[in-house]
Amino acid sequence: MKSIYYTAATLDGFLADDDHSLDWLFAFGEVGQGGIDDFLDSLGAIAMGASTYEWLLRHEGYALPDAAKPWPYTQPVWVFTHRTLPEVPGADVRFVRGDVRPVHAAMADAADGQNVWIVGGGDLAGQFYDAGLLDEIVVTIAPATLGRGKPLLPRRIESPALRLVSADVLDGVFAQLTYAIGR
Repeated sequence: MKSIYYTAATLDGFLADDDHSLDWLFAFGEVGQGGIDDFLDSLGAIAMGASTYEWLLRHEGYALPDAAKPWPYTQPVWVFTHRTLPEVPGADVRFVRGDVRPVHAAMADAADGQNVWIVGGGDLAGQFYDAGLLDEIVVTIAPATLGRGKPLLPRRIESPALRLVSADVLDGVFAQLTYAIGR
């Protein structure tokens, strides 16, 4: 089992703009989606921040009783939040707060040997990193810049160094980098 921060970012290192918009990413359509299904199949649990969860609710309408789309995840999802958020009918979503360590233990149990996805945002991934619970970072770099916004990983990481495991070109547009976290 690995805990993996799998995300997309702009060339200048941002996940979203200051308003949490991902318009920069959706401008590319379905380009760069190769391998996402295999990645999702490898998961046993998911951790996400409140902003990521709220983005899904706003832009995909999952919390609406007559939502056109079903909740996309069959795995249990732990949402880290300090506020009350709407639930998605029929989805296994668990709202938590505080230290990531005990929550990670529950996620690892639920994952039953499969991977844990730290889906966002950057600060949440940083909390897993700080606790020594992040094993890998997979970032798909888009040929776009924002100049400012929500950073990929708002931490200073110098040592132990990240070790590049792979660098792939997706559809001639994106670069996907996989880094193992040194211990």
